[in-house]
Amino acid sequence: MSTNHADIFNVNPYEAQAGLSALESEVLWEYAKLAQHVRLLTAKTKELSEQPDQNLVARLRVLERKMGLVSILFKASVWGVINEQSAIGISEQYADETM
Repeated sequence: MSTNHADIFNVNPYEAQAGLSALESEVLWEYAKLAQHVRLLTAKTKELSEQPDQNLVARLRVLERKMGLVSILFKASVWGVINEQSAIGISEQYADETM
């Protein structure tokens, strides 16, 4: 087969084979086109996996900063509740001792 990979979608390389019927030639051509589609898909997938999507990375960085802020605010509010409860407990204990 001297057909280049771009021509596989336009020219049936099995058409001139003497030992093949027209149906066999068509089936082999469909398999060849399918194989080329799989090669193209594999190449594109490899390309995408090697280079991170810069738009997605930027959006994830913004989300990471927001999650960091939410985490800090949550810790601060928990710390405030704990301090408030201990302050109430100390003032109640002090009030009980003075009576």
